[in-house]
Amino acid sequence: MDFALDETQTEIAALTAKVLSGFGGAAGSAPAAPSKRVAPDDPWRALASAGLLALALPTELEGDGLGVAEVAQVLTETGRAAAPVPAYAALALGVLPIESLGTPAQRAEFLPPVAAGEALLTAALHEPSAPLAAEPAAIARPGDGKWLISGVKTAVPYAAEAGRILTPVTTAHGSAVYLVDPHAEGVTLVPTPTSSGAPEYTVRLDDVAVEETDLLFDRGAVAALHRFALAGALALGDGLLAGALALTVKHVGERTQFGRPLSAFQAVAGQIADVYVAARTVHLAVTSAVWRLASGLDADAELDIAAYWFASRAPEALATCHHLHGGVGVDETYPLHRYSSAVKDLGRTLGGAAHRLGRLGERVAGVSGCTSN
Repeated sequence: MDFALDETQTEIAALTAKVLSGFGGAAGSAPAAPSKRVAPDDPWRALASAGLLALALPTELEGDGLGVAEVAQVLTETGRAAAPVPAYAALALGVLPIESLGTPAQRAEFLPPVAAGEALLTAALHEPSAPLAAEPAAIARPGDGKWLISGVKTAVPYAAEAGRILTPVTTAHGSAVYLVDPHAEGVTLVPTPTSSGAPEYTVRLDDVAVEETDLLFDRGAVAALHRFALAGALALGDGLLAGALALTVKHVGERTQFGRPLSAFQAVAGQIADVYVAARTVHLAVTSAVWRLASGLDADAELDIAAYWFASRAPEALATCHHLHGGVGVDETYPLHRYSSAVKDLGRTLGGAAHRLGRLGERVAGVSGCTSN
């Protein structure tokens, strides 16, 4: 296996890094929702103008016809910059699954506005006490010539700002994913707090009517949606760890104590090494998982492994980074705060270390029906 980036992926990563290099944003500030009246220095519109939001669109929609491996580069560089943009929700939870599972009409309606930076998509993957629920408690039942969806979804990013929410449900024939309008009758959006300040909601669905045209026509749509979600979250997390490490290395290399840079002290060097090992381990696990998914291979085990490594190691690594920064490390106006708060939110998105370890235990034990979630 050759995990080296090809020329296209290398150029995508470099371009994303260049576009985001001027956009740090205020630490702890909430990313703005896309709008047709966006300031010229808005990073989301800058990504759109550079064509980086259209990578996965088919060529007939003026996209590049690329896939998850290339989108992962955008997400990784977004994490490396801790940029306040809704890339994970729009690309991993929206564009990739609709491009892969949607009908031509769905692609034509929903993907170009996202690529232009004028609209968002998101997905409702979690339910109360059930992160990335493989068997949704939310149900869809026939009624009045339509499908009526009822249930509760938690931790839905950018639900109010999105044009559609990809919503996994259980029907009489199995699981399915519907495209739900967040402003439709019967939808209640309750804002919930996040560490990073990014918009997130609990979504209550009370007999929300959807049409057959709102269905993603794929028997394994829920499992596929979870794979894209995991791959996107992990690519973003890979970048967050790398960015926090780089920021900390720079700090301990420049800050002096007793006439010597902090990095010259053995205790500091040992702690930086621990963060480096954690970051490189996560990077290898994520790269392997994304490579398998992009190659059309079974990536479920690799996604579960990478998710556990990130959920278990990233919070500890960020705590070390804060410690090595001393007093400045607890200052919310310092950039490290953006990394640590995003890592907290992402770890919660994955279900936490204990949940991920449980998933791995089920896989090792050969639990029937175990898929990535």
